[in-house]
Amino acid sequence: MSKGYTGGCYCGAVRWEVTGKPLVSAYCHCSLCQRLSGAPFINTIHFPAPAFKWVHGSDSVLDSYAVEAKPWKKRWRCKTCGACVASFHEKGNRWSMWGSQLDRDEEGKVKADMWEDLKPTVHIFYETRLLDVKDGLPKWSGYAGSSERLK
Repeated sequence: MSKGYTGGCYCGAVRWEVTGKPLVSAYCHCSLCQRLSGAPFINTIHFPAPAFKWVHGSDSVLDSYAVEAKPWKKRWRCKTCGACVASFHEKGNRWSMWGSQLDRDEEGKVKADMWEDLKPTVHIFYETRLLDVKDGLPKWSGYAGSSERLK
């Protein structure tokens, strides 16, 4: 049986679950993620489309949108709290979640068993970074393995 991981929005109106191993878990420094999140980088975790399912939330609480630069990537957010909860990449047939949306323990930390399996292993789109990160993880100009490795 595949291991499952859960998460959702800030207010709890929208919940998701994924099963199995992620395709990639990375710190993304692209300017689009920066502008959408308001942060210098995000933790993005990609899973094959069949691994993803909504477990709570309906069309009445979900809102989707695509930015002009990437119309094939639909992002989903909660209409109640506004938090981005997932995105679907049509070209890659994969779902992506932000690590910040993973379920937390009583101390506010991502649950340890999930973090060990899902923690980032690379930095992607590092050329557009807003700050240097000295953590020893590989840094790529685009997607890992299909772009120039910077460090």
